[in-house]
Amino acid sequence: MFTSNPFAVLSASISPAVMQWYVVVMIILVAAGTLFDVVHKGSAKYFFQNWRNSKSKGAKSVGGGELASIAVQTAVVDVLASGEFCNPRRRIAHLLGMYGFVLYCLCTAVMVFDPAAGAIWAKLWWLGGLMVCAGGYWFWFFIRVDVAAEGHSPFRVVKADLFILSLLASATLGLIWAAAGGGVGILFGLYIFATTVLFAGVPWSKFAHMFFKPAAAFEKRVTKADGTAENLPTQTRDDPEQQQRHSMELLRNAPMDMGLGIKREAPRHY
Repeated sequence: MFTSNPFAVLSASISPAVMQWYVVVMIILVAAGTLFDVVHKGSAKYFFQNWRNSKSKGAKSVGGGELASIAVQTAVVDVLASGEFCNPRRRIAHLLGMYGFVLYCLCTAVMVFDPAAGAIWAKLWWLGGLMVCAGGYWFWFFIRVDVAAEGHSPFRVVKADLFILSLLASATLGLIWAAAGGGVGILFGLYIFATTVLFAGVPWSKFAHMFFKPAAAFEKRVTKADGTAENLPTQTRDDPEQQQRHSMELLRNAPMDMGLGIKREAPRHY
C-alpha cells in the first residue's frame, strides 16, 4: 500500500493526460488566485509604499551585502524554521503542516506525470499526507486560540478556516482513497472536490499568506536594520527620542524587563 502509486491504478479508468491537465489547472488557479488577492487587498502596493517610506526615513542605509544577509536570515529563520512562532507547540504543528504539504504536492505531481515513478515517491507522498494530518489536526483541536484560550468548540467553523479545513480534507481523503485501493468512486470524488476547493479557493482563504509572510518578515528585518523599526519603539530606552515614541506615558520610563507577564501561565481563563 505504501509503495504503490495510487494514480497509476487510477490511470486504468482516467487518462493520465486528464490527471496531468488537472494538476496544471490547479497550479494556474493558485497563481491567478494569489495575483487576485494581491490586487484586491493592495498587498504589493502596501509593501512597496512601506519600502519607500523605510528608505526615506531610515537612520542609515542598508547596503546590498546586508540586504543579502537579511534575505538569508529570513529564508532560514522565518521561512524554513518558522521562527515567528514563540509557542513551541504551534511552531512544531506549523512545521509538520508546511513540510508535509510540500511533500504531498510535490509527490502528487511526480506520480501523476510519471506513473512509473519509484516506490520512494509513494512513501514520501504518504509521509507528507500524514504530516499534514498530524500538524493540522493537532492545531485544529488543541492549539487554535479560540479553542485553547477562548473556550470555543473545536467544531466551530468560520470563513477564515477554509484553507486549513480544505487542506485537511484533501490530505485525509487522499490517504483514505489510496488505502482503499485507489480507482474511481465516491472517495475519489470527495478527494478531488476537497483538493479543488483548496487550490481554487485561494482568493477566499489564507492560502496566499504563505507567499506574503516571507515578504513581510524580510521587510520587518530591513526596518530593524535601517532604524525605522516599522515606526515602533526599539528594544532600547537609552535614547530619549526612543523613550518618547511609546504611546503610553506610563511605559516611557519603565524597565525593559518587567517579568513574564501573560507568559507566566497558559491563557485558559475562559
